[in-house]
Amino acid sequence: MGAFIRSKKGFTLVEIMIVVAIIALLAAIAIPNLLRARHNANETAAIGAMRTLSTSLESFRASGTAATGVGISLTGPTYPNPLTVLSTVQPNYAPVSLTTATAAPGRQGYIYTYGFVDANHYTLTARPATVGTTGSRFFFVDQTGTLRQNLNAPATVASPEVQ
Repeated sequence: MGAFIRSKKGFTLVEIMIVVAIIALLAAIAIPNLLRARHNANETAAIGAMRTLSTSLESFRASGTAATGVGISLTGPTYPNPLTVLSTVQPNYAPVSLTTATAAPGRQGYIYTYGFVDANHYTLTARPATVGTTGSRFFFVDQTGTLRQNLNAPATVASPEVQ
């Protein structure tokens, strides 16, 4: 009787299918958590940006630069985006990356909109570039500096405060 020696090279189809199934299971667990973490990071960044822009707007207004008659104001006719004034005057009141985040995709998933009311009143809103993906909460702040939020709809002065 001849001895039949079979050499084993490679993996069987069943072994490969088990490995693929394990990788798919791990991905199904990890990917939603990763997306949720990015979603939360975008919202946290938007809160920080709103606070920074609010402080910058108040500093600019308090400096009297807008009232000195040198043609720099936050009323908007000279600038399509009045927030750009904060990063173009000297000294700069806000970073360019914040003051230019007024169009999609915005900054870290949020788009910021400045609204001029009068020389002493303004509104600033932040909305997710893609609701549900880049963020779920909408934010609002005015000259009082109170940051407000709303879920799934634009925030207003009547919205609850961010804690």
